[in-house]
Amino acid sequence: MSDHGFHVHGPHDHELEHAAQGHGDGFTNKIAMFTAIIATVGAISGYMGGATQANAGLYKNNAAIKKTEASNQWNYYQAKSSKQNLSELAIDLAPAAKQDFYAEEIKRYKAEKADIKAKAEALETESSDWDHASDEQMHQHHRWAQATTLLQVAIALAAIALLTRKRWLQFAMFGAGAVGVSVGVLAFMHI
Repeated sequence: MSDHGFHVHGPHDHELEHAAQGHGDGFTNKIAMFTAIIATVGAISGYMGGATQANAGLYKNNAAIKKTEASNQWNYYQAKSSKQNLSELAIDLAPAAKQDFYAEEIKRYKAEKADIKAKAEALETESSDWDHASDEQMHQHHRWAQATTLLQVAIALAAIALLTRKRWLQFAMFGAGAVGVSVGVLAFMHI
């Protein structure tokens, strides 16, 4: 109990204090213990929900950065293609003495374009991988959010069971808690 006659607490704190001191009846003690455990599991679940949501956003940002870098490479590729096209035109228009120079330029542009294309495609693959990782994190986030919600419902049912002392609410509380923990296990296992 609180010292000096002053205390502020939530709906379960008084019952938890009694249960910890061994003063409560079996009904109260079970609900107090259940509430303490489910509140702890719910806090972990809530944290994981936030962490996976943050990861999903970071991964999506990485995907966008890689996609932008790939776009830049494709623009560079296009610029090299334009220069290659001008060199091809120059072969037809230039005197015979300059045609070898433009033929070498065309070869150089083709080689540079091949390197640029490989970089752009690699960046697009990286972007796709980050997108996929973000989607997985969002799926996991939804699982954690579902688990947290079910655990909060179980805690609310525990409070109502304590106030009304209805046995059926105790069973509903245990059921919601079990389902919430099960969904949390699915989230943990990435299912």
